[in-house]
Amino acid sequence: MTRKVSIFGSTGSIGQNTVDLIARKPEDYDVVALTGGRNISDLAQQAQALNAKVAVTAHDECYQDLKDALAGTEIKVASGAEAIVAAAMEPIDWGMSAIIGYAGLAPGIEVLKQGSTLALANKETLVAAGPLVMDLTAKHNACLLPVDSEHSAIFQALVGEDISAVEKITITASGGPFRTWSASEMASATLEQALAHPTWEMGQRISIDSASMFNKAMEVLETKAFFDVEMDQIDVLVHPQSLVHAMVSFKDGAVMAHMGMSDMRHAIGYALNWPSRLDLPVARLDLARVGTLTFEAPDETRFPALRLAREVAQMGGLMGAAFNGAKEAALDLFMARKIGFCDMAERVELAITKISAESSLTSATVNLENVAEMDQLARRLVKQ
Repeated sequence: MTRKVSIFGSTGSIGQNTVDLIARKPEDYDVVALTGGRNISDLAQQAQALNAKVAVTAHDECYQDLKDALAGTEIKVASGAEAIVAAAMEPIDWGMSAIIGYAGLAPGIEVLKQGSTLALANKETLVAAGPLVMDLTAKHNACLLPVDSEHSAIFQALVGEDISAVEKITITASGGPFRTWSASEMASATLEQALAHPTWEMGQRISIDSASMFNKAMEVLETKAFFDVEMDQIDVLVHPQSLVHAMVSFKDGAVMAHMGMSDMRHAIGYALNWPSRLDLPVARLDLARVGTLTFEAPDETRFPALRLAREVAQMGGLMGAAFNGAKEAALDLFMARKIGFCDMAERVELAITKISAESSLTSATVNLENVAEMDQLARRLVKQ
């Protein structure tokens, strides 16, 4: 029996890997919707290869190009944020949330409202609106599966375990391209240097987030929201080999570590096939060949994002939305070469401090409207 699936963000790194896995067994899937950004050529090619019902570009100015690329097919074409949300309302069994940034929140929510399975690669969803998302998952009897390699690893390590027996959860970080750089060297880091990730092949935005450890800060907040643990139970270790993705320590002293090669198809395939484990086209781990695994504590002076994440978690409420919005706005400025690499963390901290001291939104209910308002406020403050 085929499953109806949609991929939101199909032209990004996670989306492309999801397409790869689905294309290997096309008889198992009925692809409903694919959405992407400006990479119209890839989006059109994917839509035809997977015989998708709908193809949507996030950008209205790209609509005609997509329309032309799919001329002569029966694939429906649409554009814009509202069209992506509409595509997410199409009935499916399984959806991949791989849109980068805050834009991935709304379509993911629509999948959950169907009571479907949402494979979540968009960490902003839980950082900005964790309580709302978890409530909707329970209310609609939906299934939320993590796709970040770290959270998939935690999820797998907890199979058959009681969360109350967990003492600590440790997520790992590669350390990025600036792991051994001094603070003064990092201050003059260029965009090109920040994009040169030593381990993973990722998109531009997540590569820079990894270099600044904002990516890991987001994952700390995501861990708290998804697994409902306290912040003092979450630890981060720098692990340059990127082979141990997470570890769960239990009260009896046992530690379950999830390991695997640096290939996102591990986590994607687990979510796609869950609760079964099926063969995946990924390299197998050879520890004798690896030889040595190393770990070190992160330097929160050079990488203040981790400290900021803990402070934001303490504040609670809508401050996760503020943190995410501020981080995205600061990243935009760095990518536009308007601020330096280290300026990103400074601007995020200033915005968080100002919001926590002055905004009435800090005590507002976590609903979609308030999340959006807090997101916009944080972005404005960072850009001032």
